[in-house]
Amino acid sequence: MEQSLLLTLFSILIAVLGSTRIQFVATHQESGDWHCEVDEESRVSAEFKPGVVTLDGHGDDWENIDGFEFSLLPALDPDHDHEYKQGKMTVKALHDGKDVYFLLQVDGEYVYKKGNDKNCPSVALMFQVGESATYHSMGGCKQSPDACNKKTCRGHEVDIMHFSIGNAIPGRLYGGNPVDNRDGNGGDRFGHLVDLYAWSPHCLNLDGVSPKGNDTSAQNDWRGAWWHSSFTTHSGYSEEDSPYSTKGQKGTFYFEFSRPLRTMDRLQQDVQFTIGQMSKFSAAFWYPEDGNAWHGSGHYTISCDWVPLDVPPGSSVGAKVVSRSSWDAISGGFAFLLSIVSFGVTIFIGYWVHKKDVTSFQRIGG
Repeated sequence: MEQSLLLTLFSILIAVLGSTRIQFVATHQESGDWHCEVDEESRVSAEFKPGVVTLDGHGDDWENIDGFEFSLLPALDPDHDHEYKQGKMTVKALHDGKDVYFLLQVDGEYVYKKGNDKNCPSVALMFQVGESATYHSMGGCKQSPDACNKKTCRGHEVDIMHFSIGNAIPGRLYGGNPVDNRDGNGGDRFGHLVDLYAWSPHCLNLDGVSPKGNDTSAQNDWRGAWWHSSFTTHSGYSEEDSPYSTKGQKGTFYFEFSRPLRTMDRLQQDVQFTIGQMSKFSAAFWYPEDGNAWHGSGHYTISCDWVPLDVPPGSSVGAKVVSRSSWDAISGGFAFLLSIVSFGVTIFIGYWVHKKDVTSFQRIGG
């Protein structure tokens, strides 16, 4: 079955043919020289906040989490005159010491057409893996499609998560599942929330799939769900409830994701998050404007270059250290005082015993 997967942050239209193979369909064509003006203040911090959010697509439990609001500009021509008109994208993140969580929040009139990804909104996250991987040109490897591989493009790896919601029920989890993970790839045949890697727009594959064949050790490590604020049923939807809301309803789309901070990737296809260190990422958004299906390169992004993502250590760790230090000081002072008292009591008892022995002593014999 052909599965439409718009997977690039710069990019292209691709399709999944069969169950795992991604084949190139159409590239993007940039007009003129690439020009990028970066907002130096843009930055997202995944604070340590365990047990705060539930992965269900709802944004309510993120209200007290700080995020950063981005203008959405065309990916191939980041001109503010052509930015997404319905609003901005707010990106929030947090971690619980084991998993990292993301929320993409975008204003937009509700539109949904079951089974047709290009007539539904779609989002993607991209992360730098290789140290030489550029945001522009999705890793930036210069090799041709028939020559790019893990040796010729070493250091240009990027990690991509893409969610096409045409077959995804609101509020339901998609992404890694036992069926696709058993096959050893990053696909998701149920909801099209896929795990990919790339060296360039021409060299893009599901995790575990390469130009030379499959590696059965890969898997999809992402989970995610989506929601729209116009939905009135919060107890859950089923497929029969599609289209779930009325077309044209004003509101906000929510896309919520999670992934382990560290994965068992041995192929240089997953970003590895380290607490206390910074990563580089970006996000993209596709929307069927004016009733027209979107195309691969016709999407918006939050920046024309990488955005810093901080994963700070938990603040509770510092609190525990301070608390323990205070207790150690109190305990040490008390122990010192107790030792002085004990020493004094010992001397007194020794003196008292000695005095009693002296006064009661009587010599025997003449």
